[in-house]
Amino acid sequence: MMLNLFKENVRIAVGSIRTQILRTTLTVLIIAIGITALVGVLTVVSALENTISSDFASMGSNTFNIKQYENIIRRQGREEREIINPIVSYPEAVAFKNKYNYPFSETSLSFTATSNAEVKYEANKTDPEITVLGVDEYFMNNSGLETSLGRNFTGFDIENNNYVCIVGSDFEKGLLKDINPIDKTISIRGARFKVIGMLKEKGSTFGNKQDLRVLIPIQLARSLFTAPNINYTMSVMVTKKELLDQAIDNATITMRNVRKLSPVKDNNFGVVRSDDLINRILGITQYLGLASWLIGIITVLGSSIALMNIMIVSVTERTREIGVRKALGAKKSTVAIQFFIETLLIGQLGGMVGIVLGILIGYGIATAFSFDFVIPWVAIFAAFITSFIVAIVSGLYPAIKAAVLDPIEALRYE
Repeated sequence: MMLNLFKENVRIAVGSIRTQILRTTLTVLIIAIGITALVGVLTVVSALENTISSDFASMGSNTFNIKQYENIIRRQGREEREIINPIVSYPEAVAFKNKYNYPFSETSLSFTATSNAEVKYEANKTDPEITVLGVDEYFMNNSGLETSLGRNFTGFDIENNNYVCIVGSDFEKGLLKDINPIDKTISIRGARFKVIGMLKEKGSTFGNKQDLRVLIPIQLARSLFTAPNINYTMSVMVTKKELLDQAIDNATITMRNVRKLSPVKDNNFGVVRSDDLINRILGITQYLGLASWLIGIITVLGSSIALMNIMIVSVTERTREIGVRKALGAKKSTVAIQFFIETLLIGQLGGMVGIVLGILIGYGIATAFSFDFVIPWVAIFAAFITSFIVAIVSGLYPAIKAAVLDPIEALRYE
């Protein structure tokens, strides 16, 4: 009996929606705009988080770097002073690597030689936009890099300053297009390097073109690029994750000893854990998620008001119809449920349209910015719940208003 009554109410609601197709369409679009704003922003935020996690996850959660921190603001009383940490010089980096002998760990030294190198192959050359890194044999493992072709550096390559290099994947699309890059010779600042490997594609994140780079042995990089105040980075990978905290403490003490800091002085260098970096960046994206919820709630609030107004108008226009139904024996609950189901149908239609539009917009933005798109299931679920709540809130008053109409007064209505 209840099922038949429900089916009948759905049929009546659908018929009513069909007879007011323009009004229904506008109402659905109003609701859809709010849901689209919510789903669209959440989709982009999810894609951004997925991209960041993918970019940094390869480094592993058992890696940390010792590097320079600049422009750290410390408050002293009412005044603020700017502290600039000294660069990590090559002697300091080497001293740290020699002194730091923590079990189950490997230390890598590296530095960015230049970010605007020009690389030549035969008669062709690149634009001056190639990043050249001086690295050792542990750099790739500690940075989560892998080769798609060829091999990594060996200790023999580094110790003997062999003129070999590993290039980014973009070289396969440009300078070394349509050829096997392995064993080809490229020229950097007049020095000729044999290509022994090509990195797997990493993509571009926040304008950082990670595939337009060349890795060369660190001593050769120091001899080719002799700019003053070169800043080095020490990257440490700990094989056993449970020893990471102890390894960081040990590394901090070692670096303090290298810099001869007294016990009362603060560290004048930075220790950055890879998982801390991920969490810090993802923490920023949480604010974007909160902003999207705020935008969505404001828009959905407007949608709910519009839907409520539409349903109140519908109740007013169908006053005589309500009077006839009550005169024929319809209960208050039956009339209320009829209008309530109509509101729910409109709300869910608006929700579905908003979800589709939101995902499409989010996909378009994610594709434009080279983010890793993922289906935002949380956003879809949130949109369904939101549209359902909007329908309940918006339909409650009109349904009650229709249910309490006096049948005699309703039949007199013109």
